[in-house]
Amino acid sequence: MADVLEIEGLTKHFPGHAALEDLTLGIAEGEFFSLLGPSGCGKTTTLRLIAGFETPTRGDIRLRGKSQNSLRPYERNVSTVFQSYALFPHLTVRENIEFGLRYRRKGNGAALVRQSIEMLELGGKEMRKPDELSGGEKQRVALARSLVIEPDVLLLDEPLSALDPNLRKQVRSELKALQRRVGITFVFITHDQEEALSMSDRIALLNHGRLEQLGTPHELYLAPRSRFAAAFLGPVNWIDHVGLRPEATRLLARPTEGLHSVAATIESSTFLGNCVHVEARTSGGTLVVAEVSRLNGKWQAGQPIHICWDPGDEIRLPPA
Repeated sequence: MADVLEIEGLTKHFPGHAALEDLTLGIAEGEFFSLLGPSGCGKTTTLRLIAGFETPTRGDIRLRGKSQNSLRPYERNVSTVFQSYALFPHLTVRENIEFGLRYRRKGNGAALVRQSIEMLELGGKEMRKPDELSGGEKQRVALARSLVIEPDVLLLDEPLSALDPNLRKQVRSELKALQRRVGITFVFITHDQEEALSMSDRIALLNHGRLEQLGTPHELYLAPRSRFAAAFLGPVNWIDHVGLRPEATRLLARPTEGLHSVAATIESSTFLGNCVHVEARTSGGTLVVAEVSRLNGKWQAGQPIHICWDPGDEIRLPPA
């Protein structure tokens, strides 16, 4: 697939602070692409630069091969769904969606609005005001308003953060399904590794304004290239410089052929419903957390055990 969005050497300096440094990315047509990282890593700055709300210190942003640096936000064929949704409280659902067309001349505007309402399952709610909608409905209105202009790229600035945990999971799957249906390139901003892993085709992990690692969810989770990447994508046990995810860490009564192992003692266990987290301390003093099935017996403090793992599950990184 060709890259619909190209970012080359993108840098943004604020007084006394470098928010983004020399970021280069290519984002493919129809890709669900996530910018992931902690607060202050540069992901929202990147979104604002793509949208035209900020001017780069240096570097170039190209949309379908054309530089966007000199274009105003409404001159760029991108659209943004903000974290707050930014709906107009005095406008109805239909009027909010129609607002997206205000600066875009679309001869088939009425048909596009109708299509967006149907696609986002907002039929029957067209005359409601935002304060009459649930959180999930507000998000769908914001999405419809952005999609109605038929952008080349849809930018989403942590759009799930305002939802409660159960609704977030539901909307997460709906959002991914929507992206597949419309075929538009999504650039999704999040600090939540579970969101990024479950939804993305590829992820760019940012750290202190720089690209830490770029790859598929499997690559970032199973083959991180730094301790920062390993830890940010999920919990890791470090045993003699070897990293193990808790779900790859086994607890056995005795060593088993073909597995690496180390002697340990159970310290505690925590029941989490679908699994149990068992803490064990190795003879060398390292505390290890294993994620085991709740059906896999009971674990008592003081119980001797062997921590075992498949060599193929090891995370090995070059010395720092």
